[in-house]
Amino acid sequence: MINVLKQQWKKENNKVTFNQITKRENKMKVLKIATAGSVDDGKSTLIGRILYDTKSLTDDKLEAIEEKSRQRGFDYLDFSLATDGLVAEREQGITIDVAHIYFSTPSKSFIIADTPGHIEYTRNMVTGASTAQASIVLIDARNGVVEQTYRHFFINNLLRIKDVVIAVNKMDLVDFSEEKFNQIKGEIEYLASKSEYKKQNLTFIPLSALKGDNVVDKSDNMDWYQGETLMHHLERLDADDINDESQTRFPVQTVIRPKTEEYHDYRGYAGKIYGGDFEVGDEVTVLPSLTKSKIKSINFFDKKYQKAKRGSSVTITLADNVNVSRGDMLVKVDEQPTIAKQLDATICWMDKEPLQASQKYYIKHGVNDAQAKITQLNSIIKTDFSGIEESPSELELNQIGDIQLKLSRPLSFDAYKDNKSNGSFILINPKTNNTVGVGFIK
Repeated sequence: MINVLKQQWKKENNKVTFNQITKRENKMKVLKIATAGSVDDGKSTLIGRILYDTKSLTDDKLEAIEEKSRQRGFDYLDFSLATDGLVAEREQGITIDVAHIYFSTPSKSFIIADTPGHIEYTRNMVTGASTAQASIVLIDARNGVVEQTYRHFFINNLLRIKDVVIAVNKMDLVDFSEEKFNQIKGEIEYLASKSEYKKQNLTFIPLSALKGDNVVDKSDNMDWYQGETLMHHLERLDADDINDESQTRFPVQTVIRPKTEEYHDYRGYAGKIYGGDFEVGDEVTVLPSLTKSKIKSINFFDKKYQKAKRGSSVTITLADNVNVSRGDMLVKVDEQPTIAKQLDATICWMDKEPLQASQKYYIKHGVNDAQAKITQLNSIIKTDFSGIEESPSELELNQIGDIQLKLSRPLSFDAYKDNKSNGSFILINPKTNNTVGVGFIK
């Protein structure tokens, strides 16, 4: 069977040249996707199947998968070997670290974060999903919704991931049962009804990652399912559509002062635009000084633009000679964020040493940082949507809770629900320099 699959793959793969792929990629936007699910639900196998069906595996990678599959006594290709990058992980038969996989189809490019399913690696899942624009939550059709499904679905809601695919995997092991699929769908829809985030789009797809049913090609074994295949759905997603539009934020990464004869008086501010768009002539406020000016020009290398959309990395010049430094922020005059030395936040704890009230850390918020003291640990949030545990003494590794922070200096921030880029932060232990928590401002 392995040889048959290998010959088929080579035959189909030779139809597309590397140059053709490269030309296509240059014209495509990249969609970032995170995978989640419990242990052995088939995340790595699904990604491997996608890479195989989209002709994204090199010959040597395919041969390595073939050889390893034979060594394990399989009469099929173990597609999970396409993504597990660490030798130690492969030997254990599990995925521990977050593996980022790049592939493309004729119409779109993708980056998939393959995150671990074990409960003790929840922090890795948060890390992998934090930059995702869409998410795939896998569920083993035999086991249904389990504890990690609750946890991963909760994190997708916490991160405000707008498009989530519920992939009910291993349908071949439940005789492609429509009843089983509908049961799982009903449980997830009930969870969604309890979530505060109501803008999320849920898509339910029954599939078999190992056999390829409804992954790229429509399955012949589930006539009762009339929806899209997984890849057809992902190709149809527009990154601009699934990103929430919010107030415009431009944190200044660096100040450009060439001081050459040609650009003696040039003063540009380089960074990335988040939330909304900027246009020449827009009235802006510089934070934290509250100085006002207008956008004089928008540049990208030697090109000038009238307008720059969110997500663009550009250099902006202002009409007035105002004082702007790295760490300052440009916003539209009627879209000012909160400026304060105290904040409330939801935090995912990522350190072996538990979080306790009165502990001191460094907070990293965009390009700014400050000293931070946790003044209060309010609650631990139960990730099965069953409520909270009030007034706990500490927050342990992989737990999620609500805290209050006091800062050494004011920061300009938004609530995460209103502006993701300006509403998130990390906490750093000053003694170890380790990132100990990821926070979402309330």
